[in-house]
Amino acid sequence: MRFAFVASDISVAQQARRKLVDRYGDVSPEQAELIVALGGDGFMLRTLHAYRALELPVYGMKLGRVGFLMNKHKLDGLPERVGRAHTASLFPLQMQVTDAAGAEHTALAFNEVSLLRQSNQAAHLEVQLNDTVKLPNLVCDGIMVATPAGSTAYNLSAHGPILPLDANVLALTPISPFRPRRWRGAILPHRTEVILRVLDPGKRPVSATADFHEVRDVRTVSIRQSGGQGVRLLFDPEHNLEQRILDEQFAAE
Repeated sequence: MRFAFVASDISVAQQARRKLVDRYGDVSPEQAELIVALGGDGFMLRTLHAYRALELPVYGMKLGRVGFLMNKHKLDGLPERVGRAHTASLFPLQMQVTDAAGAEHTALAFNEVSLLRQSNQAAHLEVQLNDTVKLPNLVCDGIMVATPAGSTAYNLSAHGPILPLDANVLALTPISPFRPRRWRGAILPHRTEVILRVLDPGKRPVSATADFHEVRDVRTVSIRQSGGQGVRLLFDPEHNLEQRILDEQFAAE
C-alpha cells in the first residue's frame, strides 16, 4: 500500500513521521492510497480539509493533546492495522455567510459552525429552520450547529447533546443563552437548513467560525449538511469512532 505520511509541526509528530517513512516508504498525497495523519484532533481536521478533494481514506495516529479522531501511535504493523480498520464516513457542514460589507463567504466544517459575540454586548439572533422562524430573538453569547463527530467537542462543552454517528441528526446548541431562558437547543434532522440572522450587527457584532475558518462582522449565516463532500476515517476495531461516541455518554469525567 502506498502511504502518504503527514504530521503536525510538533517535534514528537515529526520524529514519528521520519520513523514511519523509513519503515514503510512515503509518496505524495496525490500518489497515495491512504493518508496517515500524525498529531491531534486539530491537525486531523486540517488534514481532512486539505486533502478532501483527493477522496482518500485517512488513518490518524495520536501524537497531540487531544485524539478523539485518532488511533494509538505504533510503529509496527501498520498495513495489518489498516486492513482491519473500520470506516467512519463524515459529512461536513457548509457555511454560507454574508458579512456587514455585503461580501459572501463559504467554508466547510467537520466539527461545528459556531457564532460568537465579538464584544461585551450579548448577541441578538433570529433562528430560522428551513422556511420557518423558530426564535425571533435569541439573546446569548452565541450558538452552534454540530455534526455527530463534533458533538463531543465544543458542543459538549456548551452542554449540547452527544449524537450517535449514524443518527442522521445535527445539534443546535446555544452558548450561554439569556432569553428565552428555558431554551437549551434542539436536535435537527440532518437535511435541515439553519439560517441565523444578526439583529443588531452594528451595536452587537458577531463572528462565525467553521472549524478553524473565521468570518467577522457577519449579518446572515446559512448552515446545511454537505452530503456530497464526505471523507472516510479509519479506526482500529477496538477504538472505532461510533463506540467512542457511545462511551462518551457514560464518561464520569
